[in-house]
Amino acid sequence: MRDMTLSDVAAVCAIEQQVQSQPWTQGNFSDALRSGYRCVVDEIATEIVSYAVLMPVVDEAELLTIAVAPSQQRKGLGGLMLREIIASAAAQELRKIFLEVRVSNAGAIALYRASGFVEIGLRRGYYQNTEGREDALLMACELIGEARG
Repeated sequence: MRDMTLSDVAAVCAIEQQVQSQPWTQGNFSDALRSGYRCVVDEIATEIVSYAVLMPVVDEAELLTIAVAPSQQRKGLGGLMLREIIASAAAQELRKIFLEVRVSNAGAIALYRASGFVEIGLRRGYYQNTEGREDALLMACELIGEARG
């Protein structure tokens, strides 16, 4: 894994377009990089296969996006990426990571739970979907006092 660069944005957006119903734009990723967010990618044979963006805020952070290329899903890469993000946040002495996930995304919810995230709330009608709106599950992972990575 390595830090994302501006030259990675097009490849990251190509994955984003495949896996997200409301994908980030190249501008969103470029803005995240310029803002100093923790943006990382993972590669297999020089091809980007996963990425994540973590936004630190004071002593906490929000996981804004994380994804794995469809051809590489179900191989443990999402878990590796999530562990990297958690370890990075812990190394920065952040106390907690928050995230939002579609209630219909059972695979992601299971991954987050297995990685130490717990449900802390619900945002009704947060996401758009083909039927109209979908709820977002709010989750958090405590980092202080945890040996992670």
